[in-house]
Amino acid sequence: MESTQTLVPTANPNVVHLPKINVPDHTQLPESDGTFVKNFQEHPQSIVLTSSIEPILQKLHPDGRYCIGQDSGIYWRITEPPEKGAEAPDWFYVPNVPPLLNGEFRRSYVLWKEFVVPLIAIEFVSGSGKEERDTNSPNESEKAGKFWVYEQAIGIPFYVIFEASKALTEVYHLVDRKYVKMQPNDRGHYAIAPMGVEIGLKQEAGLYWLRWWDELGNLLLTGDERAVKAEEIANQASQRADQAELAKQQAEALLQKYRDRFGEISE
Repeated sequence: MESTQTLVPTANPNVVHLPKINVPDHTQLPESDGTFVKNFQEHPQSIVLTSSIEPILQKLHPDGRYCIGQDSGIYWRITEPPEKGAEAPDWFYVPNVPPLLNGEFRRSYVLWKEFVVPLIAIEFVSGSGKEERDTNSPNESEKAGKFWVYEQAIGIPFYVIFEASKALTEVYHLVDRKYVKMQPNDRGHYAIAPMGVEIGLKQEAGLYWLRWWDELGNLLLTGDERAVKAEEIANQASQRADQAELAKQQAEALLQKYRDRFGEISE
């Protein structure tokens, strides 16, 4: 990483000009640390979360000022190499920031350029879960643990750890700069109050998925699910129309039989 320091001369010996430091932005930082997505459920799980929450976020942000990161880096400090100062949640949401920067999608989310902390970060566990629960602070030889970074360095209000293989969800809420483990409500969900939603598990086709619900406990559907539901509603409406038309035709046929037998009905 390159930085430029320039001392500006001055005629006044009593005035000290501090060095000007050029810090990198999202176009100058690595997009990935080279690690692989750890299992095949992670990508579709991210899509499910994004697709189902977007109608809610569009209502919360009618101006469109929000962004969602999926396995994208959050740079929280300047280090060498740069990747040492980044964490990449599997999914996160940042309110009140532009969706694009200079007309382009972000390559990463750089805190020292944007200043707005993500509201929620979600990690999908593939291994033992130790990495996602690591509370170690940074040192000269090792990166800081994810849990420590989200809690102490960045201060993300909600942190979710999801272990599909164990059907386990842990949700932490930041209180006085410490994560407090939340308890589920009567539906087994966890309220994310600033978003007006709940998060929890739903079993589908033998697999557990992390899903959103509204505050009344209604499942938030993905785009595909909404399309299927809309088609079902349209089909039901069409069936009702067909049944009404059939009933009308049957009534007209009965009326015609009556007329044929008894003549026209007098007024």
